[in-house]
This record gives sequence, structure tokens and C-alpha cells, in this order.
Amino acid sequence: MSRELEIVLNSIWPILKAGLIVTIPLSLISFAIALVIAVITALVKLSNFRVLKFIFSTYVWIFRGTPLLVQLFIVFFGFPKAGITLDPWTAAIITFSLNTGAYASESIRASILSIPKGQWEAAESLGMSYWQVLRRVIAPQTVRISLPPITNDFIDLLKGTSLAASITIADMFMIGQQITAFTYEPLAIYSLVAAIYLVFCTVLTTLQSRLEKSASKYV
Repeated sequence: MSRELEIVLNSIWPILKAGLIVTIPLSLISFAIALVIAVITALVKLSNFRVLKFIFSTYVWIFRGTPLLVQLFIVFFGFPKAGITLDPWTAAIITFSLNTGAYASESIRASILSIPKGQWEAAESLGMSYWQVLRRVIAPQTVRISLPPITNDFIDLLKGTSLAASITIADMFMIGQQITAFTYEPLAIYSLVAAIYLVFCTVLTTLQSRLEKSASKYV
């Protein structure tokens, strides 16, 4: 067995373990928070509250218009200058949640806007309130329409968590860096890291396809 192959085989579990106990949990927690932020942001931007619309629109503008790595550095390295010190996990979750929430909010907002106004009017003519129409008529359709872009946002988030290594979180990428520093085999190790990310994203893409088929049946 060649040295490179032996190194790769010995490195699979440490990198995969980091993915299971760090990368995936970090992605899931951040995405759950991001969805809440996205829904609130989308609804506010569709409302008539001008001040709130300006605040949330500015938030989306900033987080969609600046690099994720820069945002992460501002939160982790910059905030202490303002007296706000965060541990790496908290800083990463806040940054990833806000960043993904900004992108997902636009997907949700566009999905709501794609539903014909006639459905709103028809439901309101039956005596439904705004929130009843939103919950019973608009929300189910929004879920189906926004599912593909929202899932893509989650996949992007999963890949983006590799930046957490820059603030000392021992995710798959950092473990790969550590192994590379010890073995001096960057091509083999980083290719392995990429392959494991590819497997994760392929699984998510498959789940996305199945969710879309299920949603089309019940929505």
C-alpha cells in the first residue's frame, strides 16, 4: 500500500467524525435559526410598516452584499473591540444564521409574491382574516414553491461552514488542515475533505428531490 493511500484511509474517520459532530450540527442549528429570521424578514418586507421594512431591507442588503468570511471576522474578531466577546460557536451560529436568513428571506418573499392575488381576495371574501389566509392558503403553497431555493441555501450553508475553521472551530476543514500539516500531503487530504463534503451535499440533494415530490402530492 502506498504512503498516500494509507494516509487517506487513516484520515477518513477523523475528518468524517468532525463532520458528524461539528459541521452538521453547526449547519442544522444555524439553518433552523435562519429560517425563523427569513420568515420574519419576508413578512416584514411585505408589510406596510415602513420603518421596519427599511430596517429589515438594510439587513438583507448588508448580508447579501458582503462576503461571509468578512462577516464572520467582524463578529468574532471585531466585536470584542466594542466590548462584545463571543465564543467561536456562538459567533459562527450568529453569522451563519444572519447570512443564510438574508438569502432565504428573499426566496420566501418571492414565493409569496408568486401566488396570485386572486387567492387572497377569494379567501378574504369567505371571511378569513389576514393571518388565516396566510396560514391556510398562502403558507402551504409558499412551502412548496420555496422548497428548492431554501434547500439550496442549506447546501450553501453546509459548505460555508468550512469558514468556521478560521475562528478555531475544529470542523472537517480544520481537521484536514491539521492532518496536512503533519503528513505534508495537501492534495490527498484536501481532496478527501472535498469528497466528504460532496457526499454530504449529494445526500441533501437527494433528500431535496424526494421532499419536492412529497410536497407536490400534499400541497
